Amino acid sequence: MIRTLVCVAVAAATTLASSASTVSKPAEFSLSSTCPPGFEKVATGVCELRTLYEFYAVKRGLGGTRTALPTHRDGFTPHQIDLGRYLFFDPVLSGDGTLSCASCHDPARGLSDDRPRSIGIHGADAGRAAPTLWNVAFLKRFFWDARANSLEVQAGGPLYSPREMGNTPTRLLASLNRNANYRRLFQEAFPDGAGAVTEQQVYTALTAFETSLVSLNSRYDRYVHGYDAALSEREIEGLNVFRSFVARCSECHTPPLFTNEQLAVIGMPEPAGRPFDVGAEATLGSPKLKGAFKVPTLRNIARTAPYSHSGAFTDLRSAVEFYNKGRGNAVPKGMQLYLHWHISDPKLTDTEVDRIVDFLGALTDETFLPQPPARVPSGMTPIKRGE
Repeated sequence: MIRTLVCVAVAAATTLASSASTVSKPAEFSLSSTCPPGFEKVATGVCELRTLYEFYAVKRGLGGTRTALPTHRDGFTPHQIDLGRYLFFDPVLSGDGTLSCASCHDPARGLSDDRPRSIGIHGADAGRAAPTLWNVAFLKRFFWDARANSLEVQAGGPLYSPREMGNTPTRLLASLNRNANYRRLFQEAFPDGAGAVTEQQVYTALTAFETSLVSLNSRYDRYVHGYDAALSEREIEGLNVFRSFVARCSECHTPPLFTNEQLAVIGMPEPAGRPFDVGAEATLGSPKLKGAFKVPTLRNIARTAPYSHSGAFTDLRSAVEFYNKGRGNAVPKGMQLYLHWHISDPKLTDTEVDRIVDFLGALTDETFLPQPPARVPSGMTPIKRGE
C-alpha cells in the first residue's frame, strides 16, 4: 500500500507542478433539504427551533432557572441555512480571498478566534475581539457597541470594513454572480428571485445559518430540566453564588441566555498602550455611555478566551476577579464614567470566586457545532482561523 501511494505521488508530481497556479474547477454542490439538529421542518417547508425552554411560561428574571427564552429568529428553509453555511466558510466573501467569516468565528474556537482583537485583511487590527455567534438567533443587538439591530444589518459590517474582510458590494456580487455554482445554489435557496444574486440574499443566507447556531444543551440545562446529577456540588455552589444578591452576576448575565443584552459601563481595562475605547458612546452619541458595551453571553464562555471587548483577561478566573476587586477599580485616573449600578464591591472569598469559575464551565455545549464544508462553491480553500 505504501509503495502504491509513493508511485501515485511520483506519477502526479509533474501534473501538480504544471497546474499549481491554476484554480481547479469546483465540484458540483447541493443544498441540504433537512433542517439542522434541534430544528423541525414544518408543513410550510421552513425550520423551527425546538427546545424544552418553550414549555416554561415564566419570563426571564433575576437569575431564575426554569424561565422561558426570549423571542428568536427561525423560519428559514434548509436550503437557505445550508447556503449560508457555504458562504460562512468561503473566502470569496473577502476582498482578496484570504478571509472567511470563520476566520474570526471558528467552530473549533467557540465560534470566536481566541485572539484579544481579531485580525482582518492584510493583517489589520480589527479593533475588538470577535464575539461568539452562539445563540445569536435570540439577540436584538449586535456588535460590542450595539450598532446593528439585526443580523442582516450586522453582516455588512465585517464584509465591507477595510479592517476586517475588506470587500465592497460591487465586488462581492460580481464574484458570486460569475460563479455558476453560486448562481445555481442561490436560485435553489431563493426560487422567487430574479436570477442574479443580490446583497439581501447574501445577508439572508448568512442570517439563516447563524440562527441555527444554538447552544442550550449544556450540563447546566440538563440540571434545569430536572437532572440534578448533571452538576457537581462545586458547580451548584457556584450557581448559588452566581445568583446571589452579593455577587449579582445573574442580574446582567440572566439565564437562560446568560445575557440581558443591555449596554453596561463597567470600567473594563484596556491592554497596556491602547487608548480607551468609548464603546457605545460613539454609536448613540451619549456621554453617559462612554465605555459602555453590550453584556456578552456566558454560554460556552470556557471556550472563548480571552475575555472582554479588548481581550483584557486571558482566563476566566482573572475576569471574575476583576468584578470582585470593586467598583471602578480599572477606570483611568481622572476619567469620569457612569458605571452601571449593578457593579458593586462584593468582596467574595477566593473559594467563592473559584466556585463561580467552576459553574461557568458547566455552560459549555457544542452539541450542534456546525460542520465546516470540505469544499466551497467558489473553488477556493475553506479558511478558518490561522489558516
